[in-house]
Amino acid sequence: MAGTQAPTRRGILSPWTRLPLWKQIFIALVLGLSLGVLLNQTGHADLAADIKPLGDLFIRGIKMLIVPLVFISLVTGVASLNDMAKIGRLSLKTLVLYLGMTAVAITLGLGLASLFQPGVGIDLGSAASVDVREPPTAVDTLLGLVPTNAVEAFAEGNVLQIIVFAILFGLSITLVGEKARPVKAFFDSAADIIYRMTSIIISFTPYGVFALMTWVAGTYGLAMLAPLAKVIGIVYLGCLLHAVVVYGGLLRLLARLNPVRYFQGSVEPIMLAFTSTSSSGTLPVTMMAAEQNLGVKRSVSSFVLPLGATINMDGTALYQGVCALFIAQAYGVDLGAAEFVTIILTATLGSIGTAGVPGAGLIMLSLVLTSVGLPLEGVAIIAGIDRILDMARTGLNVAGDCAVSCLVAKSEKELDEDVFNTPHVMRSSLA
Repeated sequence: MAGTQAPTRRGILSPWTRLPLWKQIFIALVLGLSLGVLLNQTGHADLAADIKPLGDLFIRGIKMLIVPLVFISLVTGVASLNDMAKIGRLSLKTLVLYLGMTAVAITLGLGLASLFQPGVGIDLGSAASVDVREPPTAVDTLLGLVPTNAVEAFAEGNVLQIIVFAILFGLSITLVGEKARPVKAFFDSAADIIYRMTSIIISFTPYGVFALMTWVAGTYGLAMLAPLAKVIGIVYLGCLLHAVVVYGGLLRLLARLNPVRYFQGSVEPIMLAFTSTSSSGTLPVTMMAAEQNLGVKRSVSSFVLPLGATINMDGTALYQGVCALFIAQAYGVDLGAAEFVTIILTATLGSIGTAGVPGAGLIMLSLVLTSVGLPLEGVAIIAGIDRILDMARTGLNVAGDCAVSCLVAKSEKELDEDVFNTPHVMRSSLA
């Protein structure tokens, strides 16, 4: 019929691509969870595993960006400061906030576990042993910050060493002055390019989230959660309370910012962290959301967020408190005030010592258990549900990164409050 056209692919997809990215991610998460549970309950968990490579492909794309993004953004951020005193202030504020909130998180975890007592009435029996690597010593951690071979640090993706090298490189650009202007211009252009590449890969976030959630729900199902549901519930409740009360409270009291807008602006990286269980892997999305949704200037986000992705472990620390007390209760071991203080200090300082180490959650837990004389066999029990717990604690870690970037940016007058107070407009670049 004249005047009638078949709908184009763009026309069919336009209602979906017009949605804000966070809504796309949320819909994908719900659909993936529903499909995964259905496949698990009908005995087709193998199909969920077949879908997982789509999620793995997306995560590989995100991880591909981490090293160049951290290095380039830090170099441009530090080089643009032109003020050694400001760099010192940023470092001090960032470390104090991260470590302070980690201490609060593990205290909250201990408090909730003391209140609800998830281990009371549970007989762990003869728990299977689990191999857990020894955490690095304080000296090893300090020495490990400085790469002996910068190229090797890049090749291995050692984020802490890359951060140190990038900060020194950026400082050197500032100190050289006029002669370094071509190098600074190069990195400014490279930053724009890597941000464009990031936006392209982020466009596929909903599809990666769908695949990963389908796999998680299809693999674990509901039966896996029942025996340790109380531990899972307490960790999730603690993460929610910490985000709302601690992050929201600090933003309201210290920075006079609207906590609701903070959560709206942080929802994309939090959801991706929840499904991918990787703070470092979520870093490109976190940086983009901090700048586009929360108004954090790049000079702050490029410094605070890469550091937070490696040393900020609020969610992991809260998990330590709950799991340590759960294991103590299950084994019938009474912990006093001295042991509580030891757990708080060990987990807080250990968050730096285990930064960037694969399986850092279980390594930190073994360190905490050892510090108060609890049996390491308890780690094997927690390892069975570690993926489920890891989702919540990683989401909280990233929420903390976003909160600290806002707090530091506001204190340094590097926060665009017009952007912060405007409902976020981060959309898929496929729109």
